[in-house]
Amino acid sequence: VVEIWQADNNGAYLHSGSDNCDKRDSNFQGFGRFTTGSTGEYLFRTIKPVPYPGRTPHIHFAVKVPGRDKFTTQCYIAGHPGNAKDGIYKSIRDTKARDSVTVAFDPLAGSKIGELNAKFDIVLGFTPEA
Repeated sequence: VVEIWQADNNGAYLHSGSDNCDKRDSNFQGFGRFTTGSTGEYLFRTIKPVPYPGRTPHIHFAVKVPGRDKFTTQCYIAGHPGNAKDGIYKSIRDTKARDSVTVAFDPLAGSKIGELNAKFDIVLGFTPEA
């Protein structure tokens, strides 16, 4: 199971602890869950993430595999100027690791309304149990 959550177009989370919940877009769900296909594929339709004070645009991901600890990460927009100032993004010092969570949001072929497409591959490696 892959889950995502993110702030709405106003930079507000659907969360009681959000300090800007008065700006929340009531038409935005802010959360999605997808049971993967047999080869691990998943799909979400959401908005392009936006920045909010202290953070660059990002989408949170959690992957749940039976019998394993939940894996949580974030994906970031390639080339966004806020990435260089984001504490969490900057804390990923390994270039390959940082590149693995940075994705391009490109125009969706054939879209008449300007939709974007982003591909975020999540690869989990497991050590066989003894």
